[in-house]
Amino acid sequence: MAPRTAVMEAVEKLNYRVTIGDVAAQSGLDLNTAQREILALASETGGNIQVAESGEVAYKFAPDFRQILVSRSFWLQVKESLKGVWKWAFYAIRISFGILLVASILIVVLGIIAATIALNSQKSDNDRDDRRSDNRGGGGFFFLGGWGNPFGNPFIMFAPDYYEPQRLRQRDPNEMNFLESVFSFLFGDGNPNADLDERRWREIASMIRSHNGVVIAEQIAPYLDETSRLEGDEYFVIPVLSKFNGFPEVSDAGTLAYKFPELQKVASERKAKTSSAYLQEKIWKFSQAPQGKIALSIGLGVFYLVSALVLSNLLQNPRLATTLNSGGFLGLVNASMGFLLGYAVLFLSTPAVRYFVLKYLNRGIGDRNQKRFINAEKLQKPSTTLREKLDFARTFATKQEVIDQNNLAYTTEEDLADQEYKKMLKENKQG
Repeated sequence: MAPRTAVMEAVEKLNYRVTIGDVAAQSGLDLNTAQREILALASETGGNIQVAESGEVAYKFAPDFRQILVSRSFWLQVKESLKGVWKWAFYAIRISFGILLVASILIVVLGIIAATIALNSQKSDNDRDDRRSDNRGGGGFFFLGGWGNPFGNPFIMFAPDYYEPQRLRQRDPNEMNFLESVFSFLFGDGNPNADLDERRWREIASMIRSHNGVVIAEQIAPYLDETSRLEGDEYFVIPVLSKFNGFPEVSDAGTLAYKFPELQKVASERKAKTSSAYLQEKIWKFSQAPQGKIALSIGLGVFYLVSALVLSNLLQNPRLATTLNSGGFLGLVNASMGFLLGYAVLFLSTPAVRYFVLKYLNRGIGDRNQKRFINAEKLQKPSTTLREKLDFARTFATKQEVIDQNNLAYTTEEDLADQEYKKMLKENKQG
């Protein structure tokens, strides 16, 4: 039977409240395996740590923990699957948007030109209307000439990894070409906190090592998002214990400290230092494009919308009714006029909606950063109770255990017989 299955069955048979010893005895697993699986199960199902007056630690699970585990596992799988799907879906969206953008603008401009030519070719007594149509057509020629400029490499943003964190870090905003700036204006430049979990665990591990492998919950809190489910409840430590194979130590007064001996085992002596007293999420930026190119992007959107409105007005001219009814290019343009106008509105409304969404997201980021900062500040000026907890944790502090290359019992780099011979010579010298 798999260790996880054995632990789950043991928890159910023991009425959902167990100690490590209970689970080991019920399941037949060794204590280390039982402890590792209990912590992992508690982390994944929202279990709780309880400390008895005797100082013993128990773990309490919800009766429906199996359903919680299945549901969480399902959504995690869906989330991981969607990550890969979204990368390619967004790649397709960017390509489609680029093609549609260029095609729509060209269609609008060519439509203005074709409508103007059609109107000029007809006899009319109203010279003023003819001149006004000529002026409208001239604008189209001007824009068509302007769009013919290459604006640098127009295909770089079509790469599937365009919004990957590595590419974002390497990109110089001043080197963005015009089309890159348009896409940045519309879609932004990717999630600035895509590596948040990686940074979180790295900083927690460094913090634990900097405190000699033993910490209290209040020292972990500045690096987590949610730590206030109940007053005095240290449930949020469970995922950290599971992640780094830690376990709790309990004082006579019921104070908890958490030991992480595995993090103190190193291949060479290392001085751990945290980069920040608390985890800071990065604020979403509207766009990394230079202000001048953002202004040009807005100008492009406004020009496209105005041009689409001009074309719509031209196509409503009664003198074009016969031409439109006969089909051809102008007939197709007239049929797609609703789409062209809608797309022009979308070009300008998408960044506007994104602006307000980012304001909402940044407000949440600011709140979480503030809460973490407050948790970190408590450690700078600890209360009497907090100072006692910190002192208790220091009593379990351990030095780093360096795996010295000169004192190895075995390595796959050499033949076993040679290693045994060297070991014998070393023992003889010491004797």
